[in-house]
Amino acid sequence: MAEVVGQVTRHFNWTGPIGCTFPAVVQNGIVRTAANVDQDWIGTDGKSLIEQHTSCPVTLLNDADAAGVAEMTFGAGKGQMGVVMMLTLGTGVGSALFSRGVLVPNTELGHLEIRGKEAEDRASDRAREERGWDWEQWAKRVNEMMQQLEALFWPDLFIIGGGVSKEHEKFLPLLSTRARVVPAELRNEAGIVGAALSAAIEHPSGS
Repeated sequence: MAEVVGQVTRHFNWTGPIGCTFPAVVQNGIVRTAANVDQDWIGTDGKSLIEQHTSCPVTLLNDADAAGVAEMTFGAGKGQMGVVMMLTLGTGVGSALFSRGVLVPNTELGHLEIRGKEAEDRASDRAREERGWDWEQWAKRVNEMMQQLEALFWPDLFIIGGGVSKEHEKFLPLLSTRARVVPAELRNEAGIVGAALSAAIEHPSGS
């Protein structure tokens, strides 16, 4: 993966900061979990690895956190000063939690246990596709997860992102939560925007 990032960097003659997202807990550039990727990633210093292949300063962060940063800066969460929870529904379920605009990183709430199974085993878009659930059947599972999250965190706003967000009209009206629920304005591009923004913030001088 780092080799490919290096190839892209050289193709565009890029020498500035690079923002990369990864579907795992990332602490100080080190990958700590591997729920939906190869287990060899655990303990890997992903930040340093990509820097070695690009010769550029790298910011590596959780993919849902990056999407949340973008939505809080440019999208559906802009100006929201309460508790905001971003959920990305795709291969798994990612989460990003904000309080007064400040990120609480690496929440990984898709791994919350609900009725003996991880939440993402029922509420991810992959689960919907693999089990052949219609939108109403799937929305019931998503709603169950969100109600559990409400009981624990009491968010004022849910932002729903990930690949399935482009079809939000088919399932958002079926959800029943205390908090307001809105689709991500940047849709599935939010992670890309958030990665670039995070890199620019971490390396303001470009180095």
